[in-house]
Amino acid sequence: MSDIDHIRMNPVETQAMLWQNLIESAKDTEWGRLHKYHKISSIKQFQESVPTSSYEELFPWIEKAMAGGENLLWPGIVTSFSKSSGTTNDKHKYIPVTPESLEDCHYKGGKDLISLYLNNRENSEVLNGKNLAMGGSLQPNPLQSSAICGDISAVIMHNLPAWAQWMRTPSLEIALMDRWEEKIERMVETTLEENVTSISGVPTWMMVLMNRILEKTGASSISDIWPNLEVFLHGAVSFTPYREVFRKLIPNPSMSYLETYNASEGFFGIQDDLSLEGQMLLMLDYGIFYEFVPMEQAHDPFPQALILDEVEIGKNYAVVISTNGGLWRYRIGDTIRFTSLFPFRIHVSGRTKHFINAFGEEVMIDNAELALARACEISGAEVVDFTVAPEYMQAGKQGRHEWLIEFSKLPFSEEIFAQSLDSELRKINGDYDAKRYKDMALLLPKIRIAPVQHFYNWLKSKGKLGGQNKVPRLSNSREYIEPMLAMIQKKC
Repeated sequence: MSDIDHIRMNPVETQAMLWQNLIESAKDTEWGRLHKYHKISSIKQFQESVPTSSYEELFPWIEKAMAGGENLLWPGIVTSFSKSSGTTNDKHKYIPVTPESLEDCHYKGGKDLISLYLNNRENSEVLNGKNLAMGGSLQPNPLQSSAICGDISAVIMHNLPAWAQWMRTPSLEIALMDRWEEKIERMVETTLEENVTSISGVPTWMMVLMNRILEKTGASSISDIWPNLEVFLHGAVSFTPYREVFRKLIPNPSMSYLETYNASEGFFGIQDDLSLEGQMLLMLDYGIFYEFVPMEQAHDPFPQALILDEVEIGKNYAVVISTNGGLWRYRIGDTIRFTSLFPFRIHVSGRTKHFINAFGEEVMIDNAELALARACEISGAEVVDFTVAPEYMQAGKQGRHEWLIEFSKLPFSEEIFAQSLDSELRKINGDYDAKRYKDMALLLPKIRIAPVQHFYNWLKSKGKLGGQNKVPRLSNSREYIEPMLAMIQKKC
């Protein structure tokens, strides 16, 4: 805990020293020579000399690294690439994973995660059992057979030391299977008799596994299968809509839920206080230098990026990172809000591309998920997954939001659910409330109920089962919802 306490007490100094180390390490790479890193002596000069980059802008460099190029974005040859599955688009993103980013970021994050959890639960028995991890799979590098590609979880598992492999379940062979439906069955078969004390993964996919376990065993709850299970280490999507569902799946009053912010590009945050739901400590010594772009400039080609001592509580920022994986001023596409400045704690508020502002309402994903959770509580509903899109204004007709929702438990009244969802969203978001005033710009949301396993089948149709694959929650267009509705219509 001493390192964690140090970054809590010395955040700005930690980041400044880390930035200097990154520049020094990369000054003789092709990227470093191109941007004259040897002449850069301050963060301000760095921001003036190096432009912010999208994946598309960095891809020519990454493609060369995938083909075996040396000393491009980071010293040496990169032999591991995380195949990003954060979107459902057909185009994949390949993120370099260097030995430094594995050791100093992802592995250090895993160790700090356990330390922070044990610091919150002094009488924990979590180390006396095994961690069940829902991982992804590995695939061949399309440009070089000697390098590996896969979900970041799979890359991490593949490189774990032997002692860490012993503490997890299922076997590596099963954990890295790419046939997702067979993997679920094998995981059920091989983990039922294990002493599972912790689980980790994406909530949506963990629900799939747990429901299959209950179907196969006839048990009334997961607590009957794993009585010593005490913590779910979750990430990738908001836990808010799923909290009540998991409390029913695992009716253990002492069960803990700890959130992480771990992506293909790096391990960014860990919930350091179990009482602070949705808030994570920004981890500042993992080889990642952070910048923050105010949301109003998120799509500007030359935004004014802020560093730690310039941010404010409550504002939405797009995150820009420079890393020991060779990503330089890279726009990761996530948005965060600071909930505390000492220590620096954050809340993940959404994606720069996944929000709805079709009518000036500026609804972020955290707005939608919180309103949905409250509507479920009011109407007795439970949600599996959802997506939202605008129904555009037409001549003489106002627009509205269209919600396609798959329920595990239907609301006792669809009308009350819709009204509650609308009311809660109006309380949370002033822009949405203004557009809803007397139905002047926006009508009451339209709720469409999706069939059972609809989102699972939609992801399957795109070859996106498992791992960190997620349904796009919010969109400014109808590019996702229209094919989903077409699938439902086709089955009818």
